[in-house]
Amino acid sequence: MFSLVIGTVVWATLPQHRAATLAAGTAWTLVKGVRNHIRARKAEDGASSVVDEVSTGVALEWQDVRMTLLDKKGRAKKHILRGVNGKASPGRLLAIMGPSGSGKTSLLNALAGQTQKAKRVKLVGCLLVNGKESASLKEHKVAYVRQDDIFYSQLTVRETLRMAAQLQLPQSQPDEEKDAYVEELILHLGLVACADTIVGDDRRVRGISGGERKRLSIACELISSPSIIFADEPTTGLDSFQAEKVVRTLQKLARDGHTVVCSIHQPRGSIFQMFDDLVLLADGQLVYQGAAEGALPFFEEQGHKCPERYNPAEFYADLIAYDFSTPDLEAASRQRVTQLQQAFVNWHTKHSDSTAGAAAEDGKEGTEKPLIKRAKQAVGKQGSGWRTQFRLLLERSWRQVTRDKTTNVVRGAMNVTSALIFGSIFWRLGLKQSTIQDRMGLLQVAAVNTAMASLTKTINAFPRERDIVNRERAKGQYGVSPYFVSKLVAELPIAALFPLGFGCLLYPMAGLHAGAARFAQFLGLVTLESFTSSALGLALGSLSPTTEAALALGPSVMVLFIVFGGYYINPDNAPRAFRWIPRVSLIKWAFEGLSVNEFRGLTFDAAEPGDQATGEGVLKRLGFGDSSIHGAAYQQARLLGFFYLLTFSILKDKEPKFLTMEAPPPRLEELDADSVRA
Repeated sequence: MFSLVIGTVVWATLPQHRAATLAAGTAWTLVKGVRNHIRARKAEDGASSVVDEVSTGVALEWQDVRMTLLDKKGRAKKHILRGVNGKASPGRLLAIMGPSGSGKTSLLNALAGQTQKAKRVKLVGCLLVNGKESASLKEHKVAYVRQDDIFYSQLTVRETLRMAAQLQLPQSQPDEEKDAYVEELILHLGLVACADTIVGDDRRVRGISGGERKRLSIACELISSPSIIFADEPTTGLDSFQAEKVVRTLQKLARDGHTVVCSIHQPRGSIFQMFDDLVLLADGQLVYQGAAEGALPFFEEQGHKCPERYNPAEFYADLIAYDFSTPDLEAASRQRVTQLQQAFVNWHTKHSDSTAGAAAEDGKEGTEKPLIKRAKQAVGKQGSGWRTQFRLLLERSWRQVTRDKTTNVVRGAMNVTSALIFGSIFWRLGLKQSTIQDRMGLLQVAAVNTAMASLTKTINAFPRERDIVNRERAKGQYGVSPYFVSKLVAELPIAALFPLGFGCLLYPMAGLHAGAARFAQFLGLVTLESFTSSALGLALGSLSPTTEAALALGPSVMVLFIVFGGYYINPDNAPRAFRWIPRVSLIKWAFEGLSVNEFRGLTFDAAEPGDQATGEGVLKRLGFGDSSIHGAAYQQARLLGFFYLLTFSILKDKEPKFLTMEAPPPRLEELDADSVRA
């Protein structure tokens, strides 16, 4: 919000003669973004940094992983992960389990390189890939299935996968091969029945089920033929049947040769039986790590035997959770967990060879037609060029906008209803003195209604879309500029229809200033205001962390713009500290332009002294005596460009950034050994 206020103040204080220069700068910024993106893409194409590992598998091992939350002075405030060790092998399904707050997702994010960068979060540890130390998995193909399955709701399952394939697979690969790969993914992941069904969302658009949406998430991640697959609580929000189907899909992928790691809270017994290896965490520290079948013997050795016919997952959850019912129970549970953590350290030293887990091929049968065969063909240089990205993203945005019939019908109905109501209230305004106030009220209502309708639509949808864009940008599918330009090109034609329809009904019903030119200028002004309000919604939506925050921020900003919109307070009478607000108020420029268009050239009935005989007198009283339609439109266009530039800058600045695992500091025994050698 602070950056928005500062930006608007700076914009408002610019002289008008510098607007063209700044507009040119805006265009140049976009051009540079496109140029830099193309250069980066060429550099990526020239460097073969991705290793073809999907046929051989990737063994992943991590040692002494620590995540710490620091205070303002850089001191440890909270330990999220405490020296966690473990390994994941190809062909085996690894589950990370533990009570809420134990660090499951934190560990998964740390391994996958998905820990959001923050000043007060420190991540250290050692990552080994096939026995070689690596700071991250950037040089390896990694899939990350997030807990929230967010997609463009109006695209079908097949269209979603085809779009992912076009954006991720090499441009040199024929479209026929890409489509064949998509069809094979649909077949193997059990999406045939819903392939031509729109994805929908969890709010108002009905589509595929939660389990199908989760399998679609997995399919989208498999497009790039990953060697390692991470899944963050893939069964959350699913019923037991769908949850089992999702985990069985992950098990199948593991059998195909992938290294699969998932975090899961408390699975049912049939799901737990699918896991080959297990990591149990409590308060960020290991309680057990190794083969899943070895966990029960370990706890039994410590005096905790699982009852017969009892779900082991529930047994582990109860055993390593803190009981906050009473202070005594809490102290006892903490002592039990601490003892188990220390017991595992001792036990693992003795049994490290036997608990590491068997090789993937030991006793594991492969599938009849593994996905890995097709995935291997897809390995190669990734991504598409700027023009291809723009074309694909434009196609996706256009489908999303035009297929959203509910939103379009509601918006159309609201605009028609508003026009009919306002037209009926202000029916056939004459030229009496009393109609001067009526005209001003109608023009203000038209400006406010147009702005709020466009703002609400944009600000309600964009934060959710932004999450999809950030996820896809984190995978390097496209840059900000092709996305942003394609979104504007797709949405502006549709967005123009609603204010045009509103104006076409309202203008003749109210009997406003006659003339084709006046009518066309009225339509142009309300349409331009609608675009500017949508641009403001994009800026606020990109600035706000959630949809709820954006919906709270948007009306607050708009109320401020309405108060200083020229109707309630004359801009010349505004307090000096607030005189910049009218300059950035899209309501003010819309009302000013509409007032000039309506009042200039009108002559009213003046029966008594002091009556306003001409529209020019009314404009002078409003403070618009020297204003013009072109001037108001020009200022509105400046705001439009500014809000677009602000949105582009925010999106560019908020590009997902992730922490890289730092090497842990040397231990005391290592320092002693070094001193002895010296």
